[in-house]
Amino acid sequence: MRMELRVCKHCYNGEHGNERKTAVSRDMVGCAERIREYKDLIGIDALYITHVEEGDTGGAEALPAIIASIENNQIQLSDTQLVMEDEEGNMLVYPEPEDILDVLTRNIDQIADQTRQDVTVELSSEAAELM
Repeated sequence: MRMELRVCKHCYNGEHGNERKTAVSRDMVGCAERIREYKDLIGIDALYITHVEEGDTGGAEALPAIIASIENNQIQLSDTQLVMEDEEGNMLVYPEPEDILDVLTRNIDQIADQTRQDVTVELSSEAAELM
C-alpha cells in the first residue's frame, strides 16, 4: 500500500491566518511523519507528504488522484487530501480533514500495537475537536 498526504503549504505555514486550519494541517503532517517512520510494521510501502501551493494542479506528487468540486461554476481542486493505493491499484481518497485524521490516527494505533516504542502524536485541541 502507498499513501500520499497533501496539505496546503500556506495553511501549514500559517500564512492564511486561520489558526485552526494551521493546527490541523500540522497535526496531519505530524501523524504522517510518525507513520512513515514505522510504515514497515503495518505493511505500508511508501508514504509521501506533499505541500501543495496555489496554482498546483492538485499537487499529485506520487499518486495520480485529484479531488475536485464545482463552486460558483468553477472547478475547485482540493488542496488537502489523503490518497491511498492498495496492492491492486485501487485508490481511496479522503478530502475531509476529519476523515484524514481518523485514517492517520488509526494507522498510528496499529503501529502502537506492533511496537513497544511510544508512537503517540500529541494532537492540537483543534484536531481533537474534529475527532
